[in-house]
Amino acid sequence: MIDFNKLIDNHLAREYRAKTIGRYYPSEAGSCLRKTWFSYKNPKPNDVKLTRIFEAGNMLHEFISEVIKSEKNKEVELLRSELPIEIKTKDFIISGRIDNLVLVKICEKSECKQVLVEVKSTKFLPKEKKPEHKMQLQLYMRAIGVNDGIILYIQKDNLETRSFEIKHNKKVSDKIIERFQVLHQFLTENKLPEAEAKLDSEKNWMCDYCSYAEECAKE
Repeated sequence: MIDFNKLIDNHLAREYRAKTIGRYYPSEAGSCLRKTWFSYKNPKPNDVKLTRIFEAGNMLHEFISEVIKSEKNKEVELLRSELPIEIKTKDFIISGRIDNLVLVKICEKSECKQVLVEVKSTKFLPKEKKPEHKMQLQLYMRAIGVNDGIILYIQKDNLETRSFEIKHNKKVSDKIIERFQVLHQFLTENKLPEAEAKLDSEKNWMCDYCSYAEECAKE
């Protein structure tokens, strides 16, 4: 018999590359600082299950892009997808090619505007936007130079959606840049950050999916 699980894992396998201190990724904006610190100091290959989850999310992102491009939906126009992001500071760079972003043009009542849509696949639709997703989108809007954004949640099993509109807030994105500055300082000084997710009740759930739970507990 053909082992299709093995075929899928072989197809999704990517060459592993260690991270470089001084080059950070937008997806790390809302992550636990300690987990991110470990990912630079003690890098591990991506978990097979997580790789599959990410790929399923990419498929739904491509589906949303096709929906927007459809001639049946003339009120919205796809401008770009899979956007590259880069923010440079004196000490470090935040960069990456973001697969779950879509830049669209929406026209209502003869007025058109560009909107950055962040697509998030989920098992259940959340009632409110998640703080870490809001942080990411603020950073993305700053990098792209767009003031209007939408976090679009799409449920995997039935394609139901829920969306939340967000305006870019420079003060908020400044704080996110400052957060990366804190991470950079901990890394360059080789000091371990506090166990952020354990200390914040709204972030406790991150510990359940953390690949560095054992290392964190030892500290």
